[in-house]
Amino acid sequence: MKALVNTVLDRLVKRGNLAVVHPDGHVRHFGDGKDEEVRFRITSTGWALKLLFDPDLKFGEAYMDGGIVMEKGSIYDLLLLLMDNVKHNGGPAGFTIPSFLRGLKRRLQQFNPRGRAKRNVAHHYDLDGRLYELFLDSDRQYSCAYFERADASLHEAQLAKKRHLAAKLMIRPGMRVLDIGCGWGGLALYLAEVCQARVVGITLSEEQYDVARARARQRGLEDRVEFRLQDYRDINESFDRIVSVGMFEHVGVNHYPAFFSKVRELLTPDGIAVLHSINRADGPGVTSAWIDRYIFPGGYIPALSEVIPVIEREGLIISDVEILRLHYAETLRCWRERFVSQWEKARALYDERFCRMWEFYLAASEVMFRTGLMNNFQIQMVRDQQAVPMTRDYMFEEEERLRRIDSGRRHLVSVPAAGQS
Repeated sequence: MKALVNTVLDRLVKRGNLAVVHPDGHVRHFGDGKDEEVRFRITSTGWALKLLFDPDLKFGEAYMDGGIVMEKGSIYDLLLLLMDNVKHNGGPAGFTIPSFLRGLKRRLQQFNPRGRAKRNVAHHYDLDGRLYELFLDSDRQYSCAYFERADASLHEAQLAKKRHLAAKLMIRPGMRVLDIGCGWGGLALYLAEVCQARVVGITLSEEQYDVARARARQRGLEDRVEFRLQDYRDINESFDRIVSVGMFEHVGVNHYPAFFSKVRELLTPDGIAVLHSINRADGPGVTSAWIDRYIFPGGYIPALSEVIPVIEREGLIISDVEILRLHYAETLRCWRERFVSQWEKARALYDERFCRMWEFYLAASEVMFRTGLMNNFQIQMVRDQQAVPMTRDYMFEEEERLRRIDSGRRHLVSVPAAGQS
């Protein structure tokens, strides 16, 4: 077993400085020896076999359950070293049987009818709200921030994200706006307060719904913001603007036609819609087995090549596309560092295994963006190509106008999570 592990890592790791401690105590080094050493220990031959047979699922489980133990560096350092080598050298030849079988049932994994979609959302978003307060900004923005400056704080970058989206929406006072997948309500409340819109925010998460409504009351915006526990497929109204941030990853390829058909149906003839989603930069693929089982069941990160043809077929016109490259890597770095600094509080809410699971999720996600395998897209869509100006200057002018408003306002904060005073 030891020889087989060494053979695989010899082929994979050509860069960096990796040391592996085998169950018998033998240490083997891989890579070119440059950079700081990253060292981990495999605690049993049973775990070594699992890692070889199905690394996509078992590597994360091994970190959660003590099958691998970091001795030098962090799990982030290890994942970054491994993914950097995959990027430059390619993965080991061939594929595992479990990975092949998961590829065959890709469409089934992404089948998200109403009931299943709600259960999938509850798995991740209906956790104890105090968990998210440990690592998110005070507005509980749980999507890619927008770092206008390298030294921007997480709060500043999340505020800039809301401003960036609002500028692309070209909202005038009194317009009706639909926020599909509104989370804890931060963007909807921003659009109501700063842009003077009348906003409907929908979510399938009961935890998010309760918090969003409480925040609207706290902010005195109940007359301009309505939050609903509702599936986007069940809405039958008309909106001047539609925005969706960080929700599309839960839709599934099977449901893309229904999603964009519904957006077109709900959008006024001169309306504007903006979709913000993670993008699979290297083309269509399969959701990580570990992510599907432990973090986002039923989720799938799309490639642009899977999205744009459907938008075209459903009668929407793409009026602008922007790729946010390293913004999510920086967002996840902030989240990961904040979470690790609050480890004891997270362990008090759940347990040590949960904390290792969450650290692995944040670290692995950051690595995917850091190495360029993932990024974010923002797609602006219209029904009438004259709905937006000829050039993009209007976006920058509107951002500057909103920045002036932001500088003098009292910023939104989250209401206390359940169990806090």
